[in-house]
Amino acid sequence: QVQLVESGGGLVQPGGSLRLSCAASGRIRSINAMGWYRRAPGKERELVARITNGGDTNYADSVKGRFTISRDNAKNTASLQMNSLKPEDTAVYYCNAENLQLRVGYTYLEVWGQGTLVTVSS
Repeated sequence: QVQLVESGGGLVQPGGSLRLSCAASGRIRSINAMGWYRRAPGKERELVARITNGGDTNYADSVKGRFTISRDNAKNTASLQMNSLKPEDTAVYYCNAENLQLRVGYTYLEVWGQGTLVTVSS
């Protein structure tokens, strides 16, 4: 059984900061890439940030310079530091794992967390 569990969402004022965390559990050998996606009300899900097991990152243009993604390969965790938050960052944020390989050899192409709500409002 593999799970991604997110934490750290909540209500924050514009200009504030939040840190989201994601922990993958299970008998995991490796995860190729981990990322954060979000779905705002009435919009499609979009990529926010992604990081490979080699540390390569990419970000949505709307969050560049404000958000930072990091991961701990040994612990199978990923974090998203969000600074200078704007009302338009309000969304449910989902953690994603790509090519998650178990110790027994099975590989999940994608695994998703349940989502955590981030609300940016005064």
